[in-house]
Amino acid sequence: MKNSLHRSCASLVLFVTLAASGAAVQAQDKVVYHIDNAEMQATKGLRNIRNHLDVAPDTKITVVTHADGVDFLMEGAKDKKNPNVDYSSLVSALKARGVRFEVCEITLKNRSLKKELFTLDAEFTPSGVVRIGQLQVREAHGYIKP
Repeated sequence: MKNSLHRSCASLVLFVTLAASGAAVQAQDKVVYHIDNAEMQATKGLRNIRNHLDVAPDTKITVVTHADGVDFLMEGAKDKKNPNVDYSSLVSALKARGVRFEVCEITLKNRSLKKELFTLDAEFTPSGVVRIGQLQVREAHGYIKP
């Protein structure tokens, strides 16, 4: 009886320890920023992401763009309201902090855009909308639309 109780307690301690370590691994915050209008959202979104990482530097952030949201990831793109804002340097700085920037390939096809027009920091995804859904449902990302 004593051995059985000891094994049960040991099993419980092991279970709690494994559960706690698993929770710690899953505790990393993950978010997807959704940008579909660069003129209205890009500068604000990039600022939000920088602030986000300043407060929570371990957050895994993916930016998914589609429709007119892809424009700020084009080589040489600048903020129309403030031409001193060069998007490529802001994107590169965030990429260096681990942020992923993804461009919808359906948008490329619909707008007759070539991948070569985009900054080297941009990655491509078959569908921006599908990717956002996958990140939210399959990978437990929070959703932010600047």
